Amino acid sequence: MTPPDLKPGLKARLAREIALTGPMSVADYVARCLHDPQAGYYSTRPALGEGGDFITAPLVSQMFGELIGLWAVETWRRLGSPDRFRLVEVGPGDGTLMDDALRAARLDPDFLTACDLILIEPSAPLRGVQARRLAHADLHPRWVSSLQAIDTDAPVILIANEVLDCLPARQFVKTEDGWSERKIGVTDDGSDLLFGLSQITGGFERPAYEVEPGQIIEISDQQAAFGRDLALLVAETSGAALLIDYGRDRPGPGDTLQGLYRHAKVDPLADPGAADLTQWADFPRVLEAALRAGADVTGCRTQGDFLRALGIDTRADRLKAGRPQAAPVIDRQLNRLTADDQMGTLFKAAAIFSPRSLAVPGFET
Repeated sequence: MTPPDLKPGLKARLAREIALTGPMSVADYVARCLHDPQAGYYSTRPALGEGGDFITAPLVSQMFGELIGLWAVETWRRLGSPDRFRLVEVGPGDGTLMDDALRAARLDPDFLTACDLILIEPSAPLRGVQARRLAHADLHPRWVSSLQAIDTDAPVILIANEVLDCLPARQFVKTEDGWSERKIGVTDDGSDLLFGLSQITGGFERPAYEVEPGQIIEISDQQAAFGRDLALLVAETSGAALLIDYGRDRPGPGDTLQGLYRHAKVDPLADPGAADLTQWADFPRVLEAALRAGADVTGCRTQGDFLRALGIDTRADRLKAGRPQAAPVIDRQLNRLTADDQMGTLFKAAAIFSPRSLAVPGFET
């Protein structure tokens, strides 16, 4: 399954490292597979879209990005239409979401005039793709390396679509004798990677919910830290951060680690760096961290409910009226984004915001 352009050696390097230093946590393993400078998936060969390894909502239909653009415009208006603000996207993929969002934002030229567009993208290949996609957009982005690099002298409206699932989690297993951490080790001959259980080292937050022996729980310090950092940013600047991802809206057990290659699930240990590795977003943990950091949060909504609240059905009807011959395709796209058995329920939306008086679009009760 290894593409011909993938630099070899990550599996062998990880095996040698584990043999020397001991088993590796799932979180550390996923981070290496995604971001290793020489052979990590996002560092060397991210493949999005129908012809790649996975597809995201912006690539399903222009309606998704357009509605997010309208969400940003309405959020800006509810912030008082400041004459200067920052529109930030974390993990912009191939730039499609922002391209569609900026096109929709043309309905309010003052929004575009006030906007400073910032993209946060660790992948050099994807930064190049984004630059090409947005070369003729109404706004020219600038790239920064982290949330901490964003100046706090203007309000922030931030979009993070399918970012949390790239922030890995450690895994812990309930056994008859207590708790152990699930880690990656090597076979006796050093030729293969395998899962095993190790004694827990460092802090471990035992879950408040019931877990049966043999079940796995996932704890992502990186996801919690992201929620905290978003809260600190919007609390200092005022604004809102929109999170959309697939995952859980209530605490619970489950092994959600998966590898994706050519739109099919693959063994995450088989070929490190060749496949995209993901784990579910833990919205309760992220939003709790944001609250502790001083921001306010919305509850979670399913993606289907959120997009309907933003008017996706009306947008679909308008597209079909303008292109009747495309109506069957538009209906399929709408179904893919909103249906319970597609992306509509598994994917969730939530927002972190400040001040408390801000009514975040799409989350009104």
